[in-house]
Amino acid sequence: MKTTILSGAALLALGVAACSSTPDQASKAKSPATTSRTAMATASTVQSAHVNLAGASGSLVSGRLTVSPMGDGIHFTGEIGGLKANITHAIHIHEKGDCSAADASSAGGHFNPAGVKHGRVSTPPHHAGDMDNIVADAKGVAKVDAHASGPVLGGGAANDAIGRAVIVHASADDYTSQPSGDAGARVACGVIQAG
Repeated sequence: MKTTILSGAALLALGVAACSSTPDQASKAKSPATTSRTAMATASTVQSAHVNLAGASGSLVSGRLTVSPMGDGIHFTGEIGGLKANITHAIHIHEKGDCSAADASSAGGHFNPAGVKHGRVSTPPHHAGDMDNIVADAKGVAKVDAHASGPVLGGGAANDAIGRAVIVHASADDYTSQPSGDAGARVACGVIQAG
């Protein structure tokens, strides 16, 4: 009888030990998958994308941008019209691909998968969504030739820009004010789409 009780106690101890080690083993098994979802990709899987910008905050700003992988990030080219003549405007990638709010606030903050401070794209640290300002000409048209350092196109990594919004702001980015450069209202919004 004692042997049976001891065997039952031993089995109970083994069961408790197995249960207490199972979460550790499960978390170790999940760790690589979690890491791969939050890891930064170093190369794009999509070779071209585009953004159709539409007015926000009551503006008539619109445009179309082409997006392609370049160097350490992605590059935007195209034209944006309806801007105030001879004014400098900020342009950024934002975290959510949602332009549904009238003021484009639904796009969230700057795209910042690394969790660093806002700054100028040429001087780290900076958000993955930070780009240099654009300037409208006398007709209110800005020819865009802007680079974002850090994001990629496609692949689903934390720094994948596909499905995220591009926002044009009413004012220039001062590159120092946190977290967004004091760039003013969001006057246009569009989502980065593959193809």
